[in-house]
Amino acid sequence: MELAIVLTFIIGYIAITLEHSIKINKAATALVTGVVCWTIYILFQHDKHLVSEQLMEHLGEVSGILFFLLGAMTIVELIDAHDGFQIITDKIKTKSAVKLLWITSFITFFLSAVLDNLTTTIVMVSLLRKLIADKQQRLFFIGITVIAANAGGAWSPLGDVTTTMLWIGGQITALNIIKELFIPSVFCLLIPLILISLKMKGSIQPSLKSETENSKPAFERNFVLILGICILIFVPIFKTITHLPPFMAIMLGLGLMWIITEILHSTRDTADKDSLTVVYALRKIDTPSILFFLGILISISALQATGQLAQLAQWLSSTIKNDTIIVTAIGLLSAVVDNVPLVAASQGMYGLEQYPTDHFFWEFLAYATGTGGSALIIGSAAGVAAMGMEKVTFFWYLKKITWLALVGYFSGILIYLLQYRLMH
Repeated sequence: MELAIVLTFIIGYIAITLEHSIKINKAATALVTGVVCWTIYILFQHDKHLVSEQLMEHLGEVSGILFFLLGAMTIVELIDAHDGFQIITDKIKTKSAVKLLWITSFITFFLSAVLDNLTTTIVMVSLLRKLIADKQQRLFFIGITVIAANAGGAWSPLGDVTTTMLWIGGQITALNIIKELFIPSVFCLLIPLILISLKMKGSIQPSLKSETENSKPAFERNFVLILGICILIFVPIFKTITHLPPFMAIMLGLGLMWIITEILHSTRDTADKDSLTVVYALRKIDTPSILFFLGILISISALQATGQLAQLAQWLSSTIKNDTIIVTAIGLLSAVVDNVPLVAASQGMYGLEQYPTDHFFWEFLAYATGTGGSALIIGSAAGVAAMGMEKVTFFWYLKKITWLALVGYFSGILIYLLQYRLMH
C-alpha cells in the first residue's frame, strides 16, 4: 500500500512539473493524485471510519489555507479593478535604468510582504509594461522582480503561501518571522541588485501611456487601495488578539470590503458598477491555483497519514544530521519542484514536539523555500506568472538571472546564520 501511494504521488508530481509539455493543467493532475492516494489508503485499511476521520482532520487544515488565499486574492483583484495600483505608476518619474531598477525592486519587495509574491509579480509586470517599451530591457527588470517578490514574501506571514502555511500551522509567529528574516531577505535582493547595477547603463524608453488610464475617480482609487492594504495588514493583528485562524480575519475583511464597496457604488448603474464588485473579482481570481493547492496538500496529507513523511524525516536526520544542510537543500529543491508540497511535507515530517514554534528550523525553512525558487523561472509562483505574462524562456532566465538568484540566496543564508549566532 505504502509503495503504491508513493508511486502515485511521484507520477502525479512528474506530470505536474511537465504541465506545459503534456498540455494538462497541473490543478487537474493534483486533484486526481490527491484523491487516488487517499483511495488506495482506504481500500487497504480495515477501519474505514478511521481513514475518513484522518481525511477530515487534514481537510480542516487545508481548507484554512484555501479560504485565506481565496479572500486575499479577491481583495487584491478588487483593488486592481479600481485601478488602485495606478497610484504607484504615477509616482515613478525617473528614466535612469539603474534608478528605476532599484525603485521597482524595493516596491516589489515591500509590496510582496503586504500582499503576496504571486499577486505582486502580476502587478509589477503590468507596471513595467507601462514603464519600459524595450522588450529585452524589460526582461532584466522582470527577472529581478521575481527575485524581489520571493525575497519580500519570505519574511512576511502574508507574502508567500509557504510562509502562510507555516504561520497557520503554528510553526512560526508573525512578529518573530518578520524580525528574524527581514535582514537576510534584504540581502537576498540587495546583492543581486548591486551586481546587476554594475553592468546596467543608460536610460529607459518609456511606453506610450494609454488614454484610458486613470478612468476611475481618484477618491475611489485611493480609498479602495488604502482599505484593501489596511485589511491585509490587520490579519496578523486579528490573529494575535483573538487566536482565531487567519482565514477568519481575511473573511471578515472581505465581508467588510464587500459591504463598503457596495455602498460606495450604490448610486451607479448596474452595468457601470458590475466590474467594480466583489462578485466580479471572485470570477477573475485564479481558481485553478486554489484547486492545485487543494490537490497537492491532500496528496501530502496521505503520505503523512500513512507515516511516509515521518520515515523520510528519520532518514534525513540520521543520514545528514545537520539542520542547516537539510534546509538549504530543501530550498534549492524548491527551484525544481513546487515549494508548497515541500513545506507541507516538512510540516508532516517534523512535529512541534521536535521543533517548537519559532525554532531555527522553521525560520530557516521559511527563508529557504521562499527564496530558493528564484533560481529557476519555474521554481516559484512569481516566476511562473512572469513566464506566462512576458514569455520569459527557461534558458534565458537560466543564463541571465539564475546566477544572481543563487548569489542572493546564499548571501541571505550567510546573513541569517550570522545573525542567529549573534542573537542566540
